[in-house]
Amino acid sequence: VQLMESGGGEVLAGGSLKLSCTASEFVFGDCKMAWYRQAPGKERELVSSITVLGITNYADFARGRFTISHDKTDGTLYLQMNSLQFEDTAMYYCAADRTDFSGGRYFCRDATDFGYWGPGTRVTVTV
Repeated sequence: VQLMESGGGEVLAGGSLKLSCTASEFVFGDCKMAWYRQAPGKERELVSSITVLGITNYADFARGRFTISHDKTDGTLYLQMNSLQFEDTAMYYCAADRTDFSGGRYFCRDATDFGYWGPGTRVTVTV
């Protein structure tokens, strides 16, 4: 199973972007998922996460500007980013819960870490 992000690009400060994350198979409809980012020369950091019940969590820098959502019908994860700042420039990665495969289907583990990662989509904010 592979994740793939899309929606990145270059935007002026103050602008908006909406990132999407899709899976090669319908696996993550009932899994917790998250967005991370990594800026040049910095460590990867959590942007936002969403649980199976739809409970969301945001990093301080994202709260009030970013909105995470998860379409359970097709498993697509979104990140709406508004009021983008130069400091938001980074590679953005989606992540999904670890899974077990049994009886021909996947089950989410609700693990403490994420087992699937996309290759990332680049967001560049210019001033």
